Amino acid sequence: MATTNDLKNGMVLKLDNDQLWSVVEFQHVKPGKGPAFVRTKLKNVLSGKTVDKTFNAGVKVETATVDRRDMQFSYMDGDYFVFMDMQTYDQLHVSRAAVGDSANFLLEGFEATVATHEGEVLYVELPAAVELVIAETEPGLQGDRSTGGTKPAKLETGFTVQVPLFITTGEKIKVDTRSGDYLSRVNS
Repeated sequence: MATTNDLKNGMVLKLDNDQLWSVVEFQHVKPGKGPAFVRTKLKNVLSGKTVDKTFNAGVKVETATVDRRDMQFSYMDGDYFVFMDMQTYDQLHVSRAAVGDSANFLLEGFEATVATHEGEVLYVELPAAVELVIAETEPGLQGDRSTGGTKPAKLETGFTVQVPLFITTGEKIKVDTRSGDYLSRVNS
């Protein structure tokens, strides 16, 4: 347990029927009249939904311990992604639901942050950008380079992104894991 005076960014609270909420922003407010309060912006750990919530100053809130560990993706085991802890070499089976959209950018050997609470995997977080090879794309037409157009390209993971027309099959590109957007070409 902690009080609203102890809130910090990144702290995880247990609210509303044991749902986990991460503190994104907080602000202590002491108006001229009336009691002090704390204005917060909270993000649901599982769904990603963001809400604004106000607490009276000094109110007790239940905190949750979320264990965030850097792990390496090893292989697929049926519908489960198997991650290995780099320190202990323990393996953890993670469901497709917990991996979410990160599955579009995962290759064997990639590192990710796996967050758990009381032994249950909450989510898998990849770095902001990853480098992947283009497995298949149509060749760009001569003269199309100045229009700034894009074309679909299938990555080695099977996910399709929009890339500039000058990108060819076999090239390595940098992709934003949060939005799935092409960022840049990687010079080998």
